[in-house]
Amino acid sequence: MSDRYASFAHSGPGKALVKRLGLPDPPRLRRHRPGDPLAPGPVLLGAAPGGRLLEPVRKMLASAGVELRDAAPAGENGRPAPHAALIFDATGITDSTGLRALYDFFHPVARALQPSGRVIVLGTPPEACDAPREATAQRALEGLTRSIGKEFGRGTTAQLVYVTPGAESAVESTLRFLLSGRSAYVSGQVIRIGPAAAVNPPADWDRPLDGKVALVTGAARGIGAAIARVLARDGAHVIALDVPGAGDALAGVANEIGGTALQLDLTAPDAPARLADHLAERHGQVDVVVHNAGITRDKTLGRMDAGRWDSVLDVNLSSTERINDVLLERGLIREGGRVVGVASIAGIAGNRGQTNYATSKAGVIGLVQSMAPVLAERGVTINAVAPGFIETKMTAKIPMFIREAGRRMNSMAQGGLPVDVAETIAWFASPASGGISGNVVRVCGQSLLGA
Repeated sequence: MSDRYASFAHSGPGKALVKRLGLPDPPRLRRHRPGDPLAPGPVLLGAAPGGRLLEPVRKMLASAGVELRDAAPAGENGRPAPHAALIFDATGITDSTGLRALYDFFHPVARALQPSGRVIVLGTPPEACDAPREATAQRALEGLTRSIGKEFGRGTTAQLVYVTPGAESAVESTLRFLLSGRSAYVSGQVIRIGPAAAVNPPADWDRPLDGKVALVTGAARGIGAAIARVLARDGAHVIALDVPGAGDALAGVANEIGGTALQLDLTAPDAPARLADHLAERHGQVDVVVHNAGITRDKTLGRMDAGRWDSVLDVNLSSTERINDVLLERGLIREGGRVVGVASIAGIAGNRGQTNYATSKAGVIGLVQSMAPVLAERGVTINAVAPGFIETKMTAKIPMFIREAGRRMNSMAQGGLPVDVAETIAWFASPASGGISGNVVRVCGQSLLGA
């Protein structure tokens, strides 16, 4: 569904009216296009004294062809020249007084970012710090990055990446994702990277999933179809799964991407076994499993019948658990595999009239957090995305005033697109993302709702 307000705000008369009345001003977001550079301009690097990530990051980005600067050259009128991104290594900050280094780096260049700029702060997970004062200072970084995401504007995104000591070699896929147009609608997030059993940079970063097999549930339309398309673009053979009633649309998606269509109702008692048999017979094993299938059956709790509650919990959460159990029991997820769930901002902040949906999506978050250490023993990662307001046929049915509030109540002042969710999942699915597990990343334009 088109965003008519955003189209008007981008027009000549609209720009003037938006500025005069102080109305929301949706920026044009920089999204990925084939052939785009990783960063559309120079990247400014900085670090607190004693930082351990500056040099590894410098080496990685230089090898990726990114233009790097260690100081901001003066532009016209003595102002700093514009940058595409600002990256600061804060791992050397060991107490609260050291936080001044953040001000000293960002203050002079805060207004010198290009539109759709990127801000990335690198830190040490507080739980991995050696002393309470260091942990305190590292936790403070969250307030900085979330505030920058709301303050800099013009499509700027800001993220905090906590890198566990020993995981320095596992950050490249995350830096590439956050610098690129793939992360256009991801902002204000905290990402944790731990040591990976094996870091496997792809031969071609544009096709990191070459030779991989990916399963995407709920793939007939909307976000699921976008996930299937992006994973196929990245080289995977995609098994697109959906209910028999969506067979025609499912076949269309599978044919478009050169994948396989599988019609299956995941709530059927024999569904996990049938899916496992299909994977074993046709593909041997699977490398990426994306649990995207989901439904809504909205009613306030006092007016909700048991059928609405049961169906939403079964499709959105319990079927995921049953499928995981069978695939793991039969060894069908390859070592180095990726499991990705689709949660929702409703599972973080709650939503009136969606107690069933919010419960199921909070359960997906719980599944990720509880299963991450279990799957780590098998060399498999598990993560989730939590979409906010995404422009789909489902959100197009929301009453107009609620729909407009959902679009504008975020740092981007607009809804996201299905491809924004798909790009985030593709980052999780990359073979180079082995150090990322147990993360839940919101794809919500830094919504004002939730954490």
